[in-house]
Amino acid sequence: QVMTLSLLMYPMLRSLALQLHSAITGSYVSGTHSIVFINCLNEQIAKDIARGIMDKKLAAYVNILPKSSALYFWKGELEESTEILLLVRTKTSKISELSNYVRSIHPFEIPEVISLPIDQGNPLYLKWIGENVPRD
Repeated sequence: QVMTLSLLMYPMLRSLALQLHSAITGSYVSGTHSIVFINCLNEQIAKDIARGIMDKKLAAYVNILPKSSALYFWKGELEESTEILLLVRTKTSKISELSNYVRSIHPFEIPEVISLPIDQGNPLYLKWIGENVPRD
């Protein structure tokens, strides 16, 4: 049980350690922030989801990219469609909450919510992301 509890607490402990390190050193710690990809059926759905994300302060910034063609397997069949892609900048510690929110309102049975950690970037921009997404 102790091992299970330790593993469950790891993301929270890691987040706290990263925040402490960043506060003490003033430097960006790789992986503190992430970019999240969310696919949407059309522009209106994309705007509604983006607005909800921002209203809930789950991100500092959301791009809504124009239509793109998509090919994918769904229920054993090759499908082709057009989609709108959201690119969301947030704290890595917010991804679980962000994913839960998107799944609760997204019309897709299994919406794409994929995150990649931000390794490096403009320190001022990364600081801005952190300042615009409330602490956990």
